[in-house]
This record gives sequence, C-alpha cells and structure tokens, in this order.
Amino acid sequence: MTEIHWGDLSAEQFLRDYWQKKPLLIRNAFPDFEPCISADELAGLACEEDIESRLIETDPASGAWSLEHGPFDEARFATLGKKPWTLLVQAVDHWVPDVAPLMQAFDFIPQWRRDDLMISYASDGGGVGPHYDNYDVFLLQAEGTRRWEFGGLYGEDAPRREDTPVMILPEWTAEQSFDLNPGDMLYLPPRVGHNGVGVGDGCMTWSIGFRAPSHSEILQGLTQSVCDGLSSDLRYEDPDLALPANPGEIDTHAINRVQQIVQQYLNDPAQLTRWFGQSMTEPKYPELAGNEEPYSLDELHEALDQGAELLANEGSRFAFFNQDDQGLLLFADGHAFDLYAPAAIRFARQLCARSELSFQADEALESLVLALLNQGSLYLDS
Repeated sequence: MTEIHWGDLSAEQFLRDYWQKKPLLIRNAFPDFEPCISADELAGLACEEDIESRLIETDPASGAWSLEHGPFDEARFATLGKKPWTLLVQAVDHWVPDVAPLMQAFDFIPQWRRDDLMISYASDGGGVGPHYDNYDVFLLQAEGTRRWEFGGLYGEDAPRREDTPVMILPEWTAEQSFDLNPGDMLYLPPRVGHNGVGVGDGCMTWSIGFRAPSHSEILQGLTQSVCDGLSSDLRYEDPDLALPANPGEIDTHAINRVQQIVQQYLNDPAQLTRWFGQSMTEPKYPELAGNEEPYSLDELHEALDQGAELLANEGSRFAFFNQDDQGLLLFADGHAFDLYAPAAIRFARQLCARSELSFQADEALESLVLALLNQGSLYLDS
C-alpha cells in the first residue's frame, strides 16, 4: 500500500491539529510519485458515456468563463486554443483499479467518509476560479506545477459572480500561496476559499474529496426512512383531552404529545444506525449498479472451482457496525445485511478493509456473497 510521508507529523497529529481545522501543505507527501493514468487516458475517460466530466475555459482578457459537460468527442480536445482551460474527470477511482493503492493511503479516515478521486488537467493558466467547497479535500500534484492560493472562510451567504456557469467568489483575497510540484499535497478543510492555477502546460492534480451530508439532508433522509415504514392508521391521539379554556389555543399538552411522537421514532439508535449506514454507502452512480444476470449458487461454486477471484467493485461502498453480542451489520451500496455467522462476519470485515477476500463453503457466507454479486457490489474475475 502507498503511504503518505508526513515529515515531522503523523496521521494522529494531523487528525488532532489539522483535520477540519486548518490547511496543511505536505511537501513530498508521495516521493517519486508516478501517476498511473496519463493525460491522453484521462481525455479518453472524458469521452465515455457513463463517466462524469467537465471542460472549463476562461478568457483572461474579458474574464468570461464557459462550461461544457461530457462525454466529449475526441476531436474536441484538438480544437482547444490558447485560452486557459481545464478538464475535470470525476470518480476516476470507480473506473481505474490501479489508483486503489493511493486511495488506501487515506485509510486513517473512515472509508465511508470518502467520496471519490477527481482528476483535473490544466493548460497554462487553467483553473476553475476562486471558490470554496463544503467538504474536506486533499489536492495531490501528479504532474506539472499548480499554484494554489487559499485563505478565509466562506459560506452560502458569500457574494458570487452571477455571470458565470461555475461558482466563483468575486470578493476574495489569498492569504497564502504555494507552488505544488509532483508529489506535493495540500489539505483544505471545508469552506476555505481557494484557487488553483496551472503554471505551464501539463498540470495534473488529483483531488481526494470526502462526503459530508448537510443537516438538512440528514433530517430529510432519516425522517423519510422512518415514514416509509409507518402505517397511515397511526395518528395523533389525545384520549386525555381536557376542556379547553379557549377553543383556538394550542396548549402545552398538545405540543408534548407531538414531541413524544417525534422522539418515539427519532430517538431509536438502531433505526438511526441502519439508515445512516445505508445512506453513507449509497453508490455515487446508482444507475450503474446491479447485475443484469443473477448468479445461482451452482454458478458461483463452478466459477470459484475454475479459479475465479471474488473482487469488490471499484465503485462500491462498504461499511459495518459492530452490534456486540448481536453480530455485525454490513452496509454495501445502500443495502444492510444482518450477519451472525463467523465466516460471514470475517468476510464482511475483509470487504470493508478492501483486503483479499477469503471464501469457504458456509451457508450464511454463500448467501451473503450471492446477494453482493447480484447487486453488483462484488464481481468474479476469471
């Protein structure tokens, strides 16, 4: 596994002093870094139908910006002129297995917090303008040089340019500026303003971003999950109703009854755990998940007997919750599995750690593997 060279720091010190607190520049974080994907291969990914990509151009003279969404025709890249431009390709880790060792270098942060690896390629002066993100990000320089300017905290109330197709902060002044060369990495907490500009051609940056659901998303998701399982026969009740002093008053007794209803459902740790695990492992591209031809148990055994390997889908998300004496709750691509058999629990832990998967003849494990295969979280590599 690839490892981050922290210098005088450690992963523990980073989490204590920097994570979600302040930026950190790590020089030579990945010594002698060699990207496993070239600029031409990145452009090729941007031509694929299922892969999310964007092309952003800017005119330094007029200050105008343009945005195009992929997939792109191969000929489009040959038409790019001298204006600064940048190509951004999302979720490269979903499509290129060779980036897995790099992603494992960030296992000091729970994997379910990880969103994806985005790769950007910029010409001289190319970038997306000063902006902020609502999530943590590590910016690893893979090729060429990029100048990063950053500083200040921003939010949804910050002014932004309304004449551009991308979110740009018009009132922004850099507090720090560094040129990053291959192997250097910059960490930025949420809401820190930043601007990255290619210095010379051939600038490639790998961005490892993390998931951070908003409070609104958490409340909406949880309450919707609760509501989906409730009967319409369950209603507000007041068998203890007393004669009102004024028929138009909502008294404290009514509010207390409603509060009890809310607490009855939202104060259930087991329900919260199940919803949260399913929510945080929802696939980034649900429309691409699933297996069109379900495996049978006989087909599974036949494939394994012939030397096939069980592998986790690069785009799948896994997590687990240890239920102590009640086994283990596995989450895979938005689905929950209650596991009690030791073989199934061992397999689930291997899966969540993205380590080598060991299979044995066990009814509970076979049932789990078949379910994961048929929902597309696993595949057989012959």
